[in-house]
Amino acid sequence: MNDHRRSGVLLHLTSIPTKYSIGDMGPKAYEFLDFITSSGLSIWQMLPVGPVGKSNSPYQSYSAFAGNHLLISPDLLLEEGILATADLPKEPNTKHQRTDYALARRIKSLILQKAFSRFTPTKDFESFCEEYSYWLDDYAMFMTLLELNNGRPWNLWHTDISRRDKTTLERLSREHKQRIMFHKFAQYLFFKQWFELKKACNSRGVKILGDLPIFVAHNSADVWAHPEIFKLKPDGNPRMIAGVPPDYFSSTGQLWGNPLYDWQMLEAQNYSWWIDRLKWSLKLFDMVRIDHFRGFCACWEVPYGETTAVNGRWVKVPGAKFFRTAIKALGSLPVIAEDLGVITPEVEALRDKFGFPGMKVLQFAFTNPQNQYLPHNYVTFNCVVYTGTHDNNTTLGWWEELDSKHKSIVRSYVGRKTGKDLVWELIRMGISSTAKYAIFPLQDFLTLGSEARMNIPGTEFGNWEWSYPESALSEEIAGRIKHLCKLYNRVPPEEKEQQITNPQ
Repeated sequence: MNDHRRSGVLLHLTSIPTKYSIGDMGPKAYEFLDFITSSGLSIWQMLPVGPVGKSNSPYQSYSAFAGNHLLISPDLLLEEGILATADLPKEPNTKHQRTDYALARRIKSLILQKAFSRFTPTKDFESFCEEYSYWLDDYAMFMTLLELNNGRPWNLWHTDISRRDKTTLERLSREHKQRIMFHKFAQYLFFKQWFELKKACNSRGVKILGDLPIFVAHNSADVWAHPEIFKLKPDGNPRMIAGVPPDYFSSTGQLWGNPLYDWQMLEAQNYSWWIDRLKWSLKLFDMVRIDHFRGFCACWEVPYGETTAVNGRWVKVPGAKFFRTAIKALGSLPVIAEDLGVITPEVEALRDKFGFPGMKVLQFAFTNPQNQYLPHNYVTFNCVVYTGTHDNNTTLGWWEELDSKHKSIVRSYVGRKTGKDLVWELIRMGISSTAKYAIFPLQDFLTLGSEARMNIPGTEFGNWEWSYPESALSEEIAGRIKHLCKLYNRVPPEEKEQQITNPQ
């Protein structure tokens, strides 16, 4: 992870305003890249980009490898001649204020069907299918079977299908050849656009920081195709599910529902599935944030059927052995450890053993002078400072909801600032800190309130829908950010010799 000081922005692709009711990898994404570079930033952090289920959560995906077809840009397909103008919606959603997943699914499904109807497989497509067959074949079959079973979880399908009877799957492959190919076609388009966007980012000195959830969804191609590496009952349901005990976010903990890994089986397979996953992630991203890193030290296991995460227990995981194996197979790992929550010395030792930067969140800092998230307590350069993450309120929303006692602590530490001025003081505090990387949600650069929050942990509806206003990315904000990046030595190397001037 040898690198100079950098600063970046956290924004998921779905939050980019487009006329298709959801953000995508089209022209507006490149406009956002322009904003990043004009601001002196050099990291674009995203949430997971896999296909989402009914909850729309990027942390509950149908695949740990596939891309979300809703992020495919119709405008780029039009430019390539894959679509005609007549194929696009006559009345697109020009008043896109929040992500409308239901509408986006209808729009994108119709568009992709039209593109596929005139598609003739090319050598490039065939090479893509062959190179990534180790996950693509299972994913395309899984999605086809999911549709045939009206979205029901895979363990409720006919036994021959849920248990992957070879003869049955071969028959279904023949019967549904076109639909299987459609799902491969959608992945081909996704990754074609993805790698073009990544190339554009890298050519301008911007690194993409991806997000790798430690767990996968139960109703996913991964669990259906590799049930032996998960702790499952004979009927396919999990024996134990993942979560975290009561913490800052919830007095009853968080019950995520993901199946837990059988680490003994993974070790017997030399961690091949996990190493494939890491290798693929490091092809997609320049750096990877591992969500819930402490799960590589121990997992909070809750019996399947519990309604809260209270009645769980910590179960040890052979994280050090796994990472040694992964480094031997892949070389250095540009990984950031999400080490928030209930963190023990063992978790910190695992993180530090492999040199992974940890996270510092300023919204968690103002309790006492010894708080590890206060910048004067950063004992290592090797960390990443945030005002907040996708699970936090926006900083303005956090401030407005803070009680008088903690507001007093914040004012004493930051100065007598309040409201939007306080948000910028916290941004300044993060950028000026000794942390290697300083990353801020776009909502904080825009000083937006609680209405712009991305996710409320423990709630099921209304999350992942925020989209920034069309006219939000102003030159004034970009100039203000760039001034701070220059002032505190966080601009890309080629700009470091430029004179620091006050923003207009």
